[in-house]
Amino acid sequence: MDITNTIAIYGRSGHGKVLADIARAKGFKKILWIDDDPKKEALSFLEFYEFYHEVPVLLGIGDNSTRQKLYQSLKSKGFSLPCIVHPSATVSESVELMDATVVMPHVVINADTTIGIGCIINSSAVIEHDCRIKDFVHISVNASLAGNVEVSRFSHIGINATIIQGICIGENVKLGAGAVVINNLESNVTAVGVPAKALP
Repeated sequence: MDITNTIAIYGRSGHGKVLADIARAKGFKKILWIDDDPKKEALSFLEFYEFYHEVPVLLGIGDNSTRQKLYQSLKSKGFSLPCIVHPSATVSESVELMDATVVMPHVVINADTTIGIGCIINSSAVIEHDCRIKDFVHISVNASLAGNVEVSRFSHIGINATIIQGICIGENVKLGAGAVVINNLESNVTAVGVPAKALP
């Protein structure tokens, strides 16, 4: 079966629709949808596994922990889970992008930044030099990270949030929309406001 210029998206969701647009912009001609919800027009995983095992898979799952579990499951079965970058994004040659990460339209990622496995770098986000974004992080639309920021695993940086230089964000942090972070945030907190403060 000819699978040239074919890619699969696991999760027929809103996030999956954006991935489909990126895949088309990258030259993929055929998109296969995988979803375990029988109400959606998609292949079940078993159908996909039987007929299209050689097709690379993008993860159309917005939730960080669910995306991580799906990544581990597919990786253990031998699937290719590539990173994909929209052609309009500006990514320095010295940036390291890991498997299953997506970089959306008009993103800027500057020099010597590392982006971990399974991250979502959403539309028009700016990540400055020497940042360290760990696995399964979501950087939302228009978020801005100054230089030398570290964001630990499973954290979600909200729309239009700003993080000043040198800040460390712990694991599984939820940072609210429009928040401005001027101090480090410990793991497992929700922080909002200007300046951002952890909710009790």
